[in-house]
Parts: sequence; structure tokens; C-alpha cells
Amino acid sequence: MVEDGPIGEALAAVIESYRDRLPIVSVRLPENVGLARALNAGLAQCSYELIARMDTDDVCLPARFERQIDFLERNLDVDVLGAMVEEFDSEMSESLGIRRLPQDHASLHQFAKRRSPLSHPTVVFRKQSVLAVGGYPEFRKAQDYALWSLMLTRGYRMRNLNEVLLKMRAGSGMMERRGSAYLKHELSILKFQRRIGFIGLHEYLINYLLRSVVRRSPASIKRLLYKFAR
Repeated sequence: MVEDGPIGEALAAVIESYRDRLPIVSVRLPENVGLARALNAGLAQCSYELIARMDTDDVCLPARFERQIDFLERNLDVDVLGAMVEEFDSEMSESLGIRRLPQDHASLHQFAKRRSPLSHPTVVFRKQSVLAVGGYPEFRKAQDYALWSLMLTRGYRMRNLNEVLLKMRAGSGMMERRGSAYLKHELSILKFQRRIGFIGLHEYLINYLLRSVVRRSPASIKRLLYKFAR
């Protein structure tokens, strides 16, 4: 568990209450360094080859690890494995729909030219494969998308299971948070994708225009677009 800077007494007490029940290893960073660097700090402390990722406010379904670890043990050529996500409101009481992504590597690779091909909180990956490309690129946002782009460029293989294995807390505020301020992070990722040869100039320009229009749209329009894109 990576503590990205001071976390406060209340949260620290919750973590401590679980130490006698779970083999928690805390990686305490003296200051907040952002998600990418925090993930890499945690990655360096993981002692097993298969690493599962999730966020603290999401819910794994009981069979998640059984399904994904079994698949990776039977498919040694797959480096990163994701799954489908069911999105919920902030109270986890109302389902907003299932986020469906391509399953096979070829379709996933093509899809990645436009959008992230994996739901980050669902992935299980091989530690050495991620370390081989230098870990998560140090972006403040969408560092997972940058990592998938880099790994696909280097020839690493990915898959998605056609099964919902995680419930994600999305909420009505997600689209509001992804406005004009979020656009600059997306454009940084686009420049990175072009620099590493993942996309060409034509794809860069199309993505630049699409993201600029979407992020500057009213929240109601973004929610409608995301409903169909999901």
C-alpha cells in the first residue's frame, strides 16, 4: 500500500486496524509525488511477478483474481490482462452501465489509437514486462494510457476478459472533472504517443481535434457522449 505523502490520523488508524488481518506492506512517501511516481514506488516493492491494480474506492468481485491469475498462468504470452467494469454512482447504489472494451490483442491495439484500451483498476500485469519499459511514464493524469501505448509500441501483448470483475465508483461528477483543465493532460499523452511512434501525424491531429471539442463541451453533452462511448 503506497501512502503518497501524509495521509492524516483518521486514515492511518484505519490502515493500522487491518494490519493484524492482512499482510500489509506500507510504502510511505514523505511528500505527495503524484500517481505515476507513487505507482512506481509501489511496483519496486512488489515481491511477486503478477501484480494486480485497483483503486481504493472500487470493489473487486469475488472471482476477479481467480479468473485473471488462472488466465495469465495459462497464457504466458499475455503481459497485461484487464476486464470489463460496471460503473456505479458515488454511493454504489445505482448501476450506470458496463464499460466494454475490445478483448483480443489486435482489436485492443487498434482501439488504443483513440482511447485507453484497458480499465486501469482491473489490470493484472507481469512485473518484469512493465519494468522493462521503465514503469509508468511520469504524467500527472492518464499515466496508465501512456504505459499501455509504450508497451504496445514495444510489442508486449494485452487482453481483456469479457467478464465484469470490478465495480467502479464513477458518479455524476466524473465528466465535470474532465473538462478543459483535463485537456492539457490528454494533449501531453498525445505528444508522447507520437514521440514514441505509437501514432502518426494523421492520428495525432484527429485525436487532438476530437479531444479539444469534447473537453470544451458542456457537462451534459459530455455525459451523453460518454454514455454511448461506454
